[in-house]
Amino acid sequence: MTKPSANLFDQPLSGAYCTLDSMINARFSAKDLKLRQRRKALSLLAGPNKTRFRGRGLDFEEVRAYQAGDDIRSIDWRVTARSGKAYTKLFSEERERPMLLVTDQRQGMFFGSQHCFKSVSACYISALLAWAGLQQGDRVGGLVFGNDQHQELRPRRSRQSVLGYIRLLNEYNQQLNRDSGIALNPSERLVETLSELRRIAKPGSAIFFLSDFEGFENDEVQKHFHQLTRHCEVTGIYIYDPLEQSLPPAGQYSVSDGEHRRQIETGSKKLRQNYALQFSDRLEQLHQRLAKVGVPLIEMSTDHVPLQRLREFYGSR
Repeated sequence: MTKPSANLFDQPLSGAYCTLDSMINARFSAKDLKLRQRRKALSLLAGPNKTRFRGRGLDFEEVRAYQAGDDIRSIDWRVTARSGKAYTKLFSEERERPMLLVTDQRQGMFFGSQHCFKSVSACYISALLAWAGLQQGDRVGGLVFGNDQHQELRPRRSRQSVLGYIRLLNEYNQQLNRDSGIALNPSERLVETLSELRRIAKPGSAIFFLSDFEGFENDEVQKHFHQLTRHCEVTGIYIYDPLEQSLPPAGQYSVSDGEHRRQIETGSKKLRQNYALQFSDRLEQLHQRLAKVGVPLIEMSTDHVPLQRLREFYGSR
């Protein structure tokens, strides 16, 4: 397959469904992403959680004097006991690490107002990250979850593994429609997915969680995230649509949930302010809850240029 003349990922995405060809072509753009350069993503964290991940499954490098901010789990107690001063072990990342992509294809993701649906954005960004991980030598796998089921792919360092995950993304994406599960419990699906993720995630894994985080307010969901971050490097990517952030220009609009239709009037200044405030409050709460367990959250709107946005955090220095 030849490199396409027009790069899909250098412009806003479009459509209600993704395509296999486009996700396969993402490999040409993925070379610009260096996923191990996580410092910019970590800078999104506030407060005392702004630390670089030191997981298990890393190669031992050396011992040096303990410094403020070092992970106490890495203290070398034998050297510390002999010398009377605290020393810590330093580790270098393995050349090949497990990378897990977790992509949300629930009913709430089947929504878009301008360029593409959130479900489409999540699929294409997952494809970019998968190819980038493979090109930097990682073992790539992941988990795709929908309204009532999920499917996993164990990490492997092969082109076939990435293509297998892309096929999963496409399969789940094509199943979505207006009748595919409107009344399902979002928190329950997140709990089930995270429980399965904890089972397959090996220590030292890099996890990218792509979702609109609907149902994240559940306490059990947050406990699962906390357990994952004890041994894995987790990054959240929040997918949203501009219409969720602010109402369209003042006027009268017809809206439908697939079954019922009604008219809404968006001219009220108070209504517009309250609507925008609800979105910003929810987003701030999501940032704070994830920051407590050391998970940076990258915001990705469906009208963003995906490659350009990812370069802000993982572009070559």
